[in-house]
Amino acid sequence: MRRSHARGHASGPSHRAFAALGALVLSAAALTAQPGPAAADPGDPGVPASPKTVFAEDFEHGQGATPILVSDYTGAAPVNQTYTADPAWLTHCNGWIASQQNPAVAPANSGCGNVWATVKQMAGALGQWADGDPAANHAVTAYTEGADPGSGRTQLESNFSIDIGPKRFLAFSVDVAETNCFADHANLGFYLLDAVTAVPAFTTPIEPCAHPGTTIGSVAVGTYTSDGPILFDGGALRLRLVNFQASGIGNDAAFDNVRILDVTPRLDVSYSPDSARVGETAALKFTITNTSELAVKKGWSFKGSLPSGLTVAGAPSTDCADATVTAPQGGGQITVTGTLPAGAAYCTATVTVSAAHTGTYRTCAADVTDRTGIDPPGCAEVTFTRPVLVFDAHAHGGRVSAPLVTVAPLVPSDVTCTDAPGSDDGTLLQATLPGLGSLGAITTKAAGTVGDDGLRTASASAKTAGVNLLGGLVTADEITAKAKARDGETGQVDVDGSVHITNLKVGGVSIIDPKPNLTINIPLVAKVVINEQVTTADGAGVVVNAIHVRTLAGVDIVVSHARAALTVPGKPCPSA
Repeated sequence: MRRSHARGHASGPSHRAFAALGALVLSAAALTAQPGPAAADPGDPGVPASPKTVFAEDFEHGQGATPILVSDYTGAAPVNQTYTADPAWLTHCNGWIASQQNPAVAPANSGCGNVWATVKQMAGALGQWADGDPAANHAVTAYTEGADPGSGRTQLESNFSIDIGPKRFLAFSVDVAETNCFADHANLGFYLLDAVTAVPAFTTPIEPCAHPGTTIGSVAVGTYTSDGPILFDGGALRLRLVNFQASGIGNDAAFDNVRILDVTPRLDVSYSPDSARVGETAALKFTITNTSELAVKKGWSFKGSLPSGLTVAGAPSTDCADATVTAPQGGGQITVTGTLPAGAAYCTATVTVSAAHTGTYRTCAADVTDRTGIDPPGCAEVTFTRPVLVFDAHAHGGRVSAPLVTVAPLVPSDVTCTDAPGSDDGTLLQATLPGLGSLGAITTKAAGTVGDDGLRTASASAKTAGVNLLGGLVTADEITAKAKARDGETGQVDVDGSVHITNLKVGGVSIIDPKPNLTINIPLVAKVVINEQVTTADGAGVVVNAIHVRTLAGVDIVVSHARAALTVPGKPCPSA
């Protein structure tokens, strides 16, 4: 029949949840077999959707007043399912699709004889149980009249596979009636079949006489649902019913309204906030939403790949049961496994992410792979915008560090560790480095500017004239160090350092257009680095020293120093 009470012999939280499955397939339309995958559409995170019917058989298609064997039956389109059974369940009053509207006389050669009225009574009881028309309801019946069928024989098996997609949670439900409960009871086991494996839908056989939903006349009747969802690996399934009762003394039962429901949870993804600045973080939330019967779903899992440019920025968290979330910091791969307990509408797993560059980053179903027992998500986006970068610009004409004498930075100019634009400059006519040499005029400048396009630049320069160090071993008419850090449209900071020299000599040798970090050794005296450049602020800044002298006596001299960087708020400002 086309309707079913949510009744059966199950008990306990998960069984009570499964009892609700019967109520989810009440309409006639819901009981037509539906081929193809039952993938859930992306929906409202945390709001359970109804299970989807992937198979339903009520044995009504094309049936009227004439009884037929189940092996001659063809189900409704588009599947047009047909069935087979072991010979023992197609003889001796077994395997008939019967109804109370059938003739009073048993079909010829059916073996039913004078028990035909009782056979039809079971079909009518199933119709009444399902709130249908007891007289018109059809069901598959078995009376084992005069013969023992033997144990473990197949009482029903579908011939055509139904494509459902791999690794899905399935629930099973069937209405069963049984009479002559004083004798041996039917023991029915339903299996879901993939290409090589028969997966049991029940942990214990169905025994209506022992566990009736009710009794109608002398017929025990009930709706029996799987003990819990089945995580079915195969991408297509068939159905098999096995009767473990060997005896024909009793073992008189009928079944109807066979249903397989897809109860696979749905995955949704979301970012919060959906807009952040580079240097800040956003939370990528995975919401695993149960189906509306709220049965336990154990063993789902998936792998997620972050969009290129996003990385994990913190330890993951989850409120799912039996959960493991693997998300190595700095990486782009996330693995989640867990359980939805019985009664739970949803659970979540959250990963903190960050971006090194501006842009809009999108996570969709294609980014979630290796899904087991979970439907794919829709899409979610997060946009990372340019941060208000912090200026660091510093320059000085020279400094000395030595065991016996220290000269603090000469003519320092600073716009450092601030997001406010500004500039600073200074001059000095000359300076003496006690016992080490002398410097002529010094000019320094530091600036932080914002262009019309909103992009930021930190710059610094130090120009020193009349350089004479170490008794004339290092001389120059003029040297200038420049450093610059520029914000880009993508959030990438570009840095540039340079040194300009006029008539520089080291140990009497002229130096022209030195490449960065040119190193010259003055034997037994010092090591001199010309155009020394060192990146700082994780690549967002540069330090430039026009001349850097380190003597064997431990004296450290820098002439014309410039430093520039643009740093993300919250990160330490450079100090070198």
